[in-house]
Amino acid sequence: MRSASLRPATLLVHGATTRSQFNEMSEALYLTQGFAYDTMEQAEARFNGQDPGHIYARYSNPTTAMFEERMAMLEGAEAARATASGMAAVTAAMMGQVRAGDHVVAARALFGSCLYIIEELLPRFGVSTTLVDGNDLDAWRAAMRPETKVCFLETPTNPTLQVYDIAAIAEIAHAGSAKLTVDNVFSTPLLQKPLEHGADCVIYSTTKHVDGHGRCLGGVILASKAFIDEHLHNFLRHTGPAISPFNAWVMLKSLESLAVRVAHQVKSAGLIADALAEEREVERVIYPGRADHPSAAIIRRQMSGGSTLVCFDVRGGKAAAFRFANALEVIKISNNLGDAKSIITHPATTTHQRLSVEARAAAGISEGTLRLSVGLEDPADLIEDIHAALDALQTRAMAAE
Repeated sequence: MRSASLRPATLLVHGATTRSQFNEMSEALYLTQGFAYDTMEQAEARFNGQDPGHIYARYSNPTTAMFEERMAMLEGAEAARATASGMAAVTAAMMGQVRAGDHVVAARALFGSCLYIIEELLPRFGVSTTLVDGNDLDAWRAAMRPETKVCFLETPTNPTLQVYDIAAIAEIAHAGSAKLTVDNVFSTPLLQKPLEHGADCVIYSTTKHVDGHGRCLGGVILASKAFIDEHLHNFLRHTGPAISPFNAWVMLKSLESLAVRVAHQVKSAGLIADALAEEREVERVIYPGRADHPSAAIIRRQMSGGSTLVCFDVRGGKAAAFRFANALEVIKISNNLGDAKSIITHPATTTHQRLSVEARAAAGISEGTLRLSVGLEDPADLIEDIHAALDALQTRAMAAE
């Protein structure tokens, strides 16, 4: 197929399809640990790299290879490697690039588990790290050292949806001979393409929007072929964070509807963000599609759409946030995101609970902060659900007065 000229929605349906001798319409699921060789000579050629076929499911698998190639097509990357989870992708991408004596600079506003990798795991192996305000380009420059090998960030951030200037940070990283790795999960490949703005490596938790139905864990790392070969090929091969072929097959099938799902979710999220901004009990609304976002100029330059997530603060702190969330009926309480079902979580007590109060405050997370992942429901039903919960909150506040 003319993959270079096909648009994303078409690639998501047809890209990288490899059919067996049965010429099946739906991609085949290959549940196998190993592969047979026609001859001993062929086995030798596979192991020394002269024959590109499969060896072992920890290394590669036909179903997984289809998923990786389709993700690479969508992202505009030369190569991709799938992993068992999003955090497996983050860990492999970081550990594969550094060794003892190296240095990493990362944006301070990170998902709790990513922060663990930066603050605790890497230093155990002699890799020093520095956290900076992701929006402060001077801070990025000041943190760079001769031994800096990686700059790392997520944008939009979890949960406060800060958006960083990828091109500017990539320029700083490259000036110091470092590589920029971007966790792009909150925007999906449809709304932002970090490689086009100078990033060297892009990471996704495909557990989120790619699966999109709350079923399977998965992750993927995308970069140039040279980057994958140099930093990840042997690391992944020998440490074994391989995605299950079944999970890769689920992801493949989910990719077919990704464009439709994300478009609906973004539209609904924008409507909900605007509705929340009019509510008395809401102190703050952060949404990348709104003109009042602090990085609106960067968003217009860097992203093709807002987000499927909305961050907002309710008045009254943790107690009010809990009462509001508990009063919701359509929207469910969970720590996942990117699901077909709308989900709300309280970051200070869930995804970012391991951070100190001071660290959460520095990241913009208050006791009243809530993160809403917008699903595929009718947005009118979601807004009515939110209004009803806020009305209950306001009634209680007025009674207390």
